[in-house]
Amino acid sequence: MHTMTTDEYRRLLTARVRTMQVATVRADGRPHIAPVWFELDGETIVFTTGADTVKAADLRRDARVSLCVDDETPPFAYIVIEGTATLTANDPDLRRWATRIGGRYMGADQAEAYGKRNGVEGELLVRVTPTKILARAGIAE
Repeated sequence: MHTMTTDEYRRLLTARVRTMQVATVRADGRPHIAPVWFELDGETIVFTTGADTVKAADLRRDARVSLCVDDETPPFAYIVIEGTATLTANDPDLRRWATRIGGRYMGADQAEAYGKRNGVEGELLVRVTPTKILARAGIAE
């Protein structure tokens, strides 16, 4: 096992689509985890979520978040990112990001449809600024 370089973990995050797990803490202290589609904006992780979701409520109350992406192909790898989330409603970039993320996961031919579906009122744009990154590869070596 080895620690990934910045280039290695960025490749893992972007080379092919993977679902990212988003972990938050509920008001009563219970953990909450949910899968999201995401994209990178430099070092910032960007995703959308409904304004009425558990993760949105959690992040409004406590902006601390943990994210996880793994590679299920031997010899296996994972990235755990701790960070701070910023949520914005009515963000002028929401539709652009929803389209970009939709295109990444569903293909360029469906990008506009997903942008139209997910870039609407009631959706929030979430930007996570990493504070700590743990990236390991070669787990089974």
